[in-house]
Amino acid sequence: MLEQLWQGVGESIPYACQDWANTKAAYRFLANDKVDEQQLLEGPFQSTQACFAEQTGFILILHDTTEFSYQREDPEPIGITKIIPNGKSMLGQARKIAKCGMLIHSSLAVTPAGLPLGLATIKFWTRKHFKGTTALKRHVNSTRIPIEQKESYRWIEHVKQSTHLFDIPNRCVHIGDRESDL
Repeated sequence: MLEQLWQGVGESIPYACQDWANTKAAYRFLANDKVDEQQLLEGPFQSTQACFAEQTGFILILHDTTEFSYQREDPEPIGITKIIPNGKSMLGQARKIAKCGMLIHSSLAVTPAGLPLGLATIKFWTRKHFKGTTALKRHVNSTRIPIEQKESYRWIEHVKQSTHLFDIPNRCVHIGDRESDL
């Protein structure tokens, strides 16, 4: 099954699996409660750890969030990534639509020369509700919410997890965009 999915990277599961029996097996595997995200990612993380051990000197760990958007009538089953403006109504009022999809925050280890070593950490999530920062500031004093309860805590988690994976913090140079300055 993994070989079929690998050969069909970027394709839908039914297209990659080619027939109904293989497609059904893939969906059953992915829906199995005994299979979780951490188990699937353990192998790639170990591979990254081995590549790190072969290197000398500093390793750059690049942290960022990627948004996967999907076109759906109802974004609720997938999750909401953000609210965006979508023109004006007949009465001149601003219309907004919810973009559905998922968010992936990953940390990629690379050498200073740009050679990718692999993923150090990765986190997938969706939002059930989305409030922009302006709307949120009207209802919540963000300074009173513990950092562990904020979505932005993922930046701290990834620095901790990637540093733990490599176990040599003085060789890790963490790089993130301005959202990581928390």
